Amino acid sequence: MWIAFEKMSKYYLNYLEQLESEAIHIMREVAGQFEKPALLFSGGKDSITLVRLAEKAFRPGKFPFPLVHIDTGHNFPEALNYRDKLVAELGEKLIVRKVEDTIRTKKLTEPKGKFASRNALQTFTLLDTIEEFKFDACIGGARRDEEKARAKERIFSVRDEFGQWDPKLQRPELWNIYNGKIHKGENVRVFPISNWTELDVWNYIKKEEIKLPSIYFAHERECVVTSENQLVAVSHFIRIDANDKIVKKKVRYRTVGDMTCTAAVESNASNIDEVVKEIEASRISERGETRIDDQVSEAAMEDRKKGGYF
Repeated sequence: MWIAFEKMSKYYLNYLEQLESEAIHIMREVAGQFEKPALLFSGGKDSITLVRLAEKAFRPGKFPFPLVHIDTGHNFPEALNYRDKLVAELGEKLIVRKVEDTIRTKKLTEPKGKFASRNALQTFTLLDTIEEFKFDACIGGARRDEEKARAKERIFSVRDEFGQWDPKLQRPELWNIYNGKIHKGENVRVFPISNWTELDVWNYIKKEEIKLPSIYFAHERECVVTSENQLVAVSHFIRIDANDKIVKKKVRYRTVGDMTCTAAVESNASNIDEVVKEIEASRISERGETRIDDQVSEAAMEDRKKGGYF
């Protein structure tokens, strides 16, 4: 039994090394094919993984791109603190552009309601940032197991001059050959960990001993219980009504988005090994379980992506 387990452990390590090698190859393709790339960074586990992959791809040199955070203003403080600490340690350039500034300058209508999210408005800020810095490629941490629309996308995903994505007009990617040729005004979203799963990311984080924001591990937090029995953290970003049920639970987060639309999961997992066990037992994707804004309709994510979302 132990010999079988040891063989499986070696196999999985080799599998992670294959995923790592592919992602590093994609990162270097971006550096080689594009003039002004950027890495989209949120302080979440997937973008943290991208940063480690960039270190392996380009150190001891500097990254050939800045880190870019599109800040909704509804972020978890733990994620922002982690972002600033990591960037300081790396000595890399961080560009932050705020959705709140876009709302004001473009006179956008901010979503209303109890759990109003600015996620959809991120698109405007992202497209403005791409235009401001003339980015021709944006590296993101999307994975195909997150959500159905993510699974439709290529690793090099072309956006037209309006930032829009057409799922029916995508380039073939045969034998790990990626075509980065674009017309003026177009840009490419690049997903180096597209072939990874949530479990792969966590096993890689374990293997690399990467530190994460504390909200990924079990902690006590006051939460509002939604009509779907989801747990949303109490914050000044959401409207608390008199009849709301407020509970104090031991929770962790599987994904990090707006505090207004990201639900926690009940958990006692206080370390990576315990988190991995929970994920292995789960049959629901992280976004399917915890992202309220994805549940507006079956095509919610695809509609946002067609308009220029990550």
